[in-house]
Amino acid sequence: MDRFTAVVDVEGVNALVVGGASGLGEATARRLHEGGASLTIADLNAERGAKLAEELGERAQFVEANVLEAEQVEAAVAAASESAELRISVCCAGIGWAQRTVSKQGPHDLEIFSNVIKVNLIGTFNVLRLAAASMVDNEPDDDGERGLCVNTASIAAYDGQIGQVAYSASKGGIVGLTLPAARDLASRGVRVMTIAPGLFDTPLLAALPAEQREALGAGIPFPSRLGLPAEYADLVAAIAANPMLNGETIRLDGALRMPPK
Repeated sequence: MDRFTAVVDVEGVNALVVGGASGLGEATARRLHEGGASLTIADLNAERGAKLAEELGERAQFVEANVLEAEQVEAAVAAASESAELRISVCCAGIGWAQRTVSKQGPHDLEIFSNVIKVNLIGTFNVLRLAAASMVDNEPDDDGERGLCVNTASIAAYDGQIGQVAYSASKGGIVGLTLPAARDLASRGVRVMTIAPGLFDTPLLAALPAEQREALGAGIPFPSRLGLPAEYADLVAAIAANPMLNGETIRLDGALRMPPK
């Protein structure tokens, strides 16, 4: 079977994918649904999210949600656990911004820096805390596990480039909370993992000219191409299948270490 279409067996499991209407989240939503999960897609983009849920059909629903709004995320978690216990939560929601600490225009805009931190870091934690709160009441499986929460960081958490101070800080925060959150939840049987993708073929890069996209891919040691969203979904599937993966951030980057610019 082609490695990009292999599915994880999550038959009968309820899963929530936040930021699931496009890119890495969409690929993850498709993978979990293909594996038999009952899927809740949560996203700000109601049109894309509803369209994806309609395309997937049975066992898929869409809930509009802003990761910064506790009540909206609570509603998404409630929808995801309505028919059965919520067992898998994946957060792919996030935004990017490029601005130097000090540029010709002056110091970095503080409001923009704050907003990136809010959406990427606080939004991710909002999803994590509310999904985990639902999972701790689940019946444990044979290994004592009650649920899995997967966050999305970035290699910018480690190799932030010029102009990525806000983005890198937000993603570094996600990396930093992974282990203590896993330790917090260990006695409750809930695992916490983070994936730090490198350069992936997502809608963000799709706006670039083909030459630029090819050049970016050529700079990756191996494989020398942009990552495929399905490969992110593959890793989510592998994490779901391996209960010893806990409290760790996995770089998914083809051995790429980002240069300063």
